[in-house]
Amino acid sequence: MAWTSVCKINDILPNAGAAALLGDTQVAIFRVQDQFFALSNRDPFSQANVLSRGIVGSLDGKLVVASPIYKQHFTLDGGQCLEDPDVSIPHYAVRVDGDAVQISLSAE
Repeated sequence: MAWTSVCKINDILPNAGAAALLGDTQVAIFRVQDQFFALSNRDPFSQANVLSRGIVGSLDGKLVVASPIYKQHFTLDGGQCLEDPDVSIPHYAVRVDGDAVQISLSAE
């Protein structure tokens, strides 16, 4: 698995997201409960690259991000839409190496 450093740990505020462009792929990186998650930044319902601006929280015991456009919730650990089980978005492996947040574009 190839890893790319995208930012420093402190570049992402706790309980928030940030966007990164890796090649042609926009990735939304979230920091929640001192864990990092990476999803596609593209909202499949609005077709806009906005998920990094969504609100993170917990719903039905799952960590989620709510799309800022139509408010669908996507699980941070797998990209599954809670409102529509037929819809999911790509999620990516993320790790911390020292103070760098790294992502592998190989979908998990």
